[in-house]
Amino acid sequence: MSEEPRKSGAARSGGGPRKAQEIFDATLTLLAEKGYEGLTVEGVAQRSGVNKTTIYRWWPSKGALLGAALLGSQRLTLTPPDTGSLRGDLEALLAGVVTLLTAPPAAAIAVPALGAVTHSPELAGYVRDFFADRIARERPLFDRAVARGELSADADPMLLMDLLAGAAWVRVALRQLPIGDDFVARAVHTVLNGASGAG
Repeated sequence: MSEEPRKSGAARSGGGPRKAQEIFDATLTLLAEKGYEGLTVEGVAQRSGVNKTTIYRWWPSKGALLGAALLGSQRLTLTPPDTGSLRGDLEALLAGVVTLLTAPPAAAIAVPALGAVTHSPELAGYVRDFFADRIARERPLFDRAVARGELSADADPMLLMDLLAGAAWVRVALRQLPIGDDFVARAVHTVLNGASGAG
């Protein structure tokens, strides 16, 4: 299993299948159309025009293939904001997460992909890498907040984002409730100020 992430990274930098992006695009398109249960390596091969033996050579399961597609595709990319304040940056980040979870076409990819993590150890490993990359990209946002005196230097950026993104995930995927217009602002306020009403 440890060999596959290295191979998928090589594929993105030109050392893997020549049509890696076509494979990734076909994988995410089929996931959106058929869900994780309906996603098959054979279907990806047919959609991408790449022989399935080539796909299996690089990704031995559909979980590994989907994980590589999540890392290698730009469909779920969020650009870290710089609004000039921690509150504004967190609201922008959370609004982006909400969009990924609720708005097509990204929602049809993000929700089933993240929901399938418990079914595939290979996919789980790639998803960990996906979120590690995300938090690394977002780190400057928190560094700026510390420099402005808005955030304690010992604050945990990953915990803050887990609280915010987790709230959105529970509301959308588990409770299956709509996200209200005030959800983002209220969630960020609660994380930054607590639920006691202070601040």
